[in-house]
Amino acid sequence: MQKFDAIRPFYDSEINDAILKVINHPMMKALMNFSFPDVEDTVWKEQLRKTQSIRDFQCNFIYHSIRKIIEKSSDGLTTSGFEKLKKGESYLFVSNHRDILLDTTLLNTALFEHGLVMTASAIGDNLVKKDFLNVLAKMNRNFLVQRGLTPREMLESSKTLSEYIRHLLLEESRSVWIAQREGRTKDGNDATNPGVLKMVGMAANGTDLMDYFKKVKVVPVSISYEYDPTDVLKIPQLLAEANKEIYIKEKNEDFMTLLSGVMGQKKRIHMHIGDVLDAETDKIKEEFDKPNKQILALAQVIDESILSNYKLWPTNYIAYDLLNNNNGFSHLYTEDEKSLFERRLEMRIDAENPIALQGLLAMYANPVVNNLKYHDELKS
Repeated sequence: MQKFDAIRPFYDSEINDAILKVINHPMMKALMNFSFPDVEDTVWKEQLRKTQSIRDFQCNFIYHSIRKIIEKSSDGLTTSGFEKLKKGESYLFVSNHRDILLDTTLLNTALFEHGLVMTASAIGDNLVKKDFLNVLAKMNRNFLVQRGLTPREMLESSKTLSEYIRHLLLEESRSVWIAQREGRTKDGNDATNPGVLKMVGMAANGTDLMDYFKKVKVVPVSISYEYDPTDVLKIPQLLAEANKEIYIKEKNEDFMTLLSGVMGQKKRIHMHIGDVLDAETDKIKEEFDKPNKQILALAQVIDESILSNYKLWPTNYIAYDLLNNNNGFSHLYTEDEKSLFERRLEMRIDAENPIALQGLLAMYANPVVNNLKYHDELKS
């Protein structure tokens, strides 16, 4: 087990010591005061000192933090598909990725409320450079995906990561969340990177690849926010890519994006749990004998599930119509909703920067484009 020490979260036996190290940190005070505004500091500190497991920390503290975030920064979270999951069973959730922190914590909130196994969740080590965030991540059962490695280091890191995911799923019966590709979706195009699946499949250990994916029970997850709280923060990177320039992040950019995602306005949020890809993996095994083709087919199946179950909001249809200068979807939104969205654009984007405006509109419109493509393919 020592080979996982560089990436694993805390063991339950380590939780209390970790809490005691950060209990007086200003960010812990801010988090607890936000989560429990009517509770004296001495009370939550006393309860924290008694905490002896990750589950206790998540259920007694972080769950209330997420519920408060939903209350303060959204019009509510709705879910669908959770009835398909069985209590006590672990799953490999492969999700589109829109927000650094909330995608995983909202999933765990819903899993907790449905009495299901919560996840260990992958997070880039670039996001937890600050000591407090690193400790908090490990207290929330996050495991690290190491970034910025040489090709040789990346191969070794991928092997270790793959083995750890297998260990969690098959030996600890712990569900796992991973994003369908590295980093958050910046342009609204949700697509599974086959490289992510190849990494997971490295731990098949001689087992047929599709038999292994069937064994770990792959479940696609679609999450959508009516308003992306970090939309404007993604524009500089999109502009750089449009100009074929290398984008270099500001020093505290990830941290500021994390905060904006947590507290920025999201309006409505929906999360859908797709079917367990059981019959699908059997079919892929029958149709393809080469691992690379199997991986590509599996990525396509995951994409189809995520796109077909992605909740489209009025903002998506409004952006599509504005981008295409028509009103083809006007029956799916009101004039008030359109005016509110246009005011949001005016507040967040310089009107004299048409490229930025186009980028922001495309970010919201692309889920509609992808949904139309998906249904056109079904008809053909």
